[in-house]
Amino acid sequence: MNAEAQPHAGEKLIRLLAFTLVLSSMSATMFNIVLPEMSREYDLSFSQVSWVSAVYMLLYAIGSALYGKLADVFKLKNLLTFGLVFFFAGSFVGLAAQAFWMVLLGRILQAAGASVIPATAMIIPVRYFPAERRGRALGISATGLAIGNAVGPVVSAAIAAVAHWRWLFAVPLLILFTLPLYRKYLNDEPSRPGRIDWIGSGLLAGAVALLLIAVTLGMRLPAAGSLLLLLLFIARIRTAAEPFVQPRLFRNGRYSLALALAALVSGIGFSLPFLTPKLLAEVHHLAPGWIGFAMVPAAAVSALLGRTGGKLADRKGNAFLFGIASASIMAGFALLSSWAGVSPLLVALFLILCNVGQMFLQLALSNTISRTLPKDQVGVGMGLLSMLNFLSGSVSMGLYGKIADVGARIPWNPLSANPDAYVFSNLYAALAVLHVGILLLYRRQFAEEAGAPRRPQGRPGREIEDSAH
Repeated sequence: MNAEAQPHAGEKLIRLLAFTLVLSSMSATMFNIVLPEMSREYDLSFSQVSWVSAVYMLLYAIGSALYGKLADVFKLKNLLTFGLVFFFAGSFVGLAAQAFWMVLLGRILQAAGASVIPATAMIIPVRYFPAERRGRALGISATGLAIGNAVGPVVSAAIAAVAHWRWLFAVPLLILFTLPLYRKYLNDEPSRPGRIDWIGSGLLAGAVALLLIAVTLGMRLPAAGSLLLLLLFIARIRTAAEPFVQPRLFRNGRYSLALALAALVSGIGFSLPFLTPKLLAEVHHLAPGWIGFAMVPAAAVSALLGRTGGKLADRKGNAFLFGIASASIMAGFALLSSWAGVSPLLVALFLILCNVGQMFLQLALSNTISRTLPKDQVGVGMGLLSMLNFLSGSVSMGLYGKIADVGARIPWNPLSANPDAYVFSNLYAALAVLHVGILLLYRRQFAEEAGAPRRPQGRPGREIEDSAH
């Protein structure tokens, strides 16, 4: 694709991607609201039917890294075609399901195809936008994600109220209509020479799968298996001729540090959709419908401010946006820690600060990470970021659940006056303090970044290439 057509295609693609992310994020969460009904229909326990959501997130996490690596070797338009066709097949199987195994198969096929979307969401802004305009592109895609999170519970509840829950499978079918447009605007870059290290990818997938199973079920044996496979994966990438991940990628100190910070930020951010419903149900005794309503304003405001965050990153730099985001989320957690047990209205208001701050943090970190990668490692580098976001979220939710179950007798925050909310208050206070450390570390390592691309460590003399092909 020539230089004149590239910016035009980028603008088309980023808006198309935002629409795709709306439907994709809705599909990831909209079944949660009908799990009790599914349990009754198939006469299964809640833990059994919860695999409808768990298996989706498991494959989503693994697939995002795998598709990212494949995008370094194969044409992105072909990978998207393969993924979206799989997604369509899974939706159709689920829509026609007459038994639980068909529902589960539908979700497995959906996840196997849909996991191409988070990988694409990381790659398109890097390949089609120069560094000085990449923040805006990431902001647009973040807006699509926020809109999907906001309307997902509403659409799910509306469909379940007027039709059978299986019709939730029909909503993602709209994604198939985006395929001709993707094939039109994605360039015809040639496939790059190279082979896929399927052994290495299998070891990484197995390690991630066993870790998520260990966290979900609280079992030690899968955790030990995960550690063993991770060690084998490390040995594999150090000895294979063409490993799944080049070891030099992790010798890039800035990439490794930013990746670790992103995983930590993502894990903290998952406290918002996980702890807030629990707080509103157990402390404020709200019905599920009202809980969803209380969480919509934060998602809606995040959607409205997504592009603003991207523009701030482009104009002022990622470090500036990171500082604003940290201040917002630290203030939100501090306020929740102080008054979480007072009123659900206050919870909804404070949640706005947290959600906006979380979105801006992830936007700044994604932009920062994209500038540390050489062109031939963009796909797998950003794919690993996407995978770690899901992985850290799953692990952190297991940790939050265990802490919430134990409870707390003493508040760490003297302003917390409701004993029923002590454990939530303490968790929010701890997360606010963690963000202080994250901000200090980020500013120490990346404060000089004001929007210009940098060279990755360990590769002197090699400039980061910001446009693709």
